Amino acid sequence: MKAYWKVPENRPLADFAPTIILKAKDFATEITIFNARENSMKMEEAISHEHITNNEAVRNTLLERGIRPERLSAAEDVKKIECRLVSEEKKSLKKPEVL
Repeated sequence: MKAYWKVPENRPLADFAPTIILKAKDFATEITIFNARENSMKMEEAISHEHITNNEAVRNTLLERGIRPERLSAAEDVKKIECRLVSEEKKSLKKPEVL
């Protein structure tokens, strides 16, 4: 995915991932956490298996809804968004809008 989205090697893939992918990964992780606590999972192997199963289930849900993660375009770089927000905030402080 890093090559497909042209993500620099020193940057995390998540900085370029579309929101739906981030939410899907977060959802799978939350299911894992819930089930690990609910079923008192203590062993890394059991938790890892649970996490893999949950990621597969979430991926299948996306595919069933016509969303193919590897075909999605990269989202805007998070660092660029941060810079733009900081810049806009500075501009608004210099010249505040009249109420």
